[in-house]
Amino acid sequence: MTKTEEWFHPGRVVPASGIYTCDCGRRHHWSTDVKGHRFPPLPPGCPGTAWALDTDAHPDAPGP
Repeated sequence: MTKTEEWFHPGRVVPASGIYTCDCGRRHHWSTDVKGHRFPPLPPGCPGTAWALDTDAHPDAPGP
């Protein structure tokens, strides 16, 4: 289970740096993304459609 219920599709701008997992439920596909960059495509053969934040890169940082 991810820490957020918000899903981000490939190509959208990454809202917060961290480790994201795909929504396929297998939890074996992940992406480390940097705020302001765009989400990458899901790995080949992955049946998922979106990314969700699993581990925040800066959990103690103040919000926007």
